[in-house]
Amino acid sequence: MLSDRFGRTIDYLRVSVTDRCDLRCSYCIPKGFKGFEEPANWLRFDEIQRVVAAFARLGTRRFRLTGGEPLLRRNLPQLVSSLSALPGVEDLSLTSNGTQLAAQAAALKAAGLRRLNISLDSLRRECVSSICGSDSLDQVLDGLRAARQAGFDLIKINMVPLAGVNDGDIDAMMAFCIEQGFILRLIEVMPMGHTGQNSQGLDLSRLLDELSRRHQLQPATLTLGGGPARYWQSADGQFTMGLITPMSQHFCASCNRVRLSVDGTLYMCLGQEEQLPLRPLLRAGCSDAELENAIRTAIELKPERHDFNTQPKQLVRFMSMTGG
Repeated sequence: MLSDRFGRTIDYLRVSVTDRCDLRCSYCIPKGFKGFEEPANWLRFDEIQRVVAAFARLGTRRFRLTGGEPLLRRNLPQLVSSLSALPGVEDLSLTSNGTQLAAQAAALKAAGLRRLNISLDSLRRECVSSICGSDSLDQVLDGLRAARQAGFDLIKINMVPLAGVNDGDIDAMMAFCIEQGFILRLIEVMPMGHTGQNSQGLDLSRLLDELSRRHQLQPATLTLGGGPARYWQSADGQFTMGLITPMSQHFCASCNRVRLSVDGTLYMCLGQEEQLPLRPLLRAGCSDAELENAIRTAIELKPERHDFNTQPKQLVRFMSMTGG
């Protein structure tokens, strides 16, 4: 297994297949942003497959496709099929905004995708438009229906509560997820780029007491993927809610993941700059052994923790540039 210098096992790789997105969420990509990576610098599917295979040989078992919006990458089910067939890939999932999901859900499931996380910050049309920059609600709901019809039975809804924007929508989202059988995950916004730095997120650790009291939630010992969410369940077991709290209760001591950006850069932490570019090695025809050694070198660069709380303005890189 891959381990860093702080003794953490790295068993989770998030793979960005594009930094482009069809939405402009207020806490992510700024309106009018043009600084996207040139397609010539995107890792090709065969290059992504080589990196994932190398991580799998080194003991990483969980992989997630991200973006930007990954479903904008042409022929994505083809990549899913090749990755799901690799030895050692035990869990292959995808995070999406859902706008393109209706047309691709069946093909993704047939290709071997296991799980879906779908971003949805409100069920109010005007709120979705305000946060996302366009009214995408019907597209996302259509995508969720298509995912269910395709046979995805573990669907998580990612919601980023923002003070004075959608924080009053949490109960409605809980009711929606209970009705549909989805898992709701509340995520604290991180100060990445000026979009994240200017967003007024909520302290979810404080909110938890109120939600637990109102909805009779109890801590749950569930393993639902390789991420950092802590889960709670209703007394009847009909509802599951996860919290991801990188700001109020960070999980750096148990961080088990690194990120591969669309241009082939391995980022060791969302909140720091440690990185190692793999694309030059891949395009120079490196051997599998050389690629594995580069990955081991990168893991040694992984910092102990982020500095979001103490230096919230230090990171100018947007989330979509790193890979969500």
